[in-house]
Amino acid sequence: MTRDEFDAQLSACQDVVKQIQTSAFELHASVCQTYDGTHPYSLHLQMVADGVLKYGHEVCQEAADVLPIIFGAYFHDSIEDARLTYNDVVSMARRFMTEGQAYMAAEIVYALTNDKGRTRAERAGENYYRGIRQTPYAPLVKLADRLANTTYSATHSNEANRHMLGVYRNEMPHFIKSIQPDGTDPRTALPPSMVHALLTLVE
Repeated sequence: MTRDEFDAQLSACQDVVKQIQTSAFELHASVCQTYDGTHPYSLHLQMVADGVLKYGHEVCQEAADVLPIIFGAYFHDSIEDARLTYNDVVSMARRFMTEGQAYMAAEIVYALTNDKGRTRAERAGENYYRGIRQTPYAPLVKLADRLANTTYSATHSNEANRHMLGVYRNEMPHFIKSIQPDGTDPRTALPPSMVHALLTLVE
């Protein structure tokens, strides 16, 4: 999709995008989730959505895919952190889009939900990354999630953020390799400009 085509579709569905944003913000506020201990979690959700809005045109294949991608960005933590089930996510997505779009959106959210595990490595192991690689647009949203977290850690100077920036830097080769697509489906591709922005940030 061209940048102009992507932006035109965003403009055409801007009211629905706003409703998706509001619903996601309200969901995470309802479970009292915060970001970095001080900010409403909406800060992180918006950063992820902003990444998708900025780079999504590089991999988006159809106008109908725009809403599922945006929903995936705003709701990517809803199962893991906001107590929704997969079926809850499908039902929520149906409020904003067609059945097929809702399924695509829910699959993105499900793919980005960490596995059960005692450590970071166990929660994001090979099974987790395989699910991302094989799900349309999940690599895009996961990359936006990592770009948002890394950007925040690089621009805030408390001890936890300095530590996480080091973690993201050390994980970078494995992370990029792990979300590279397995096949030829262009919907699982990584936006080159987005990859470059993330690599530049940790160098």
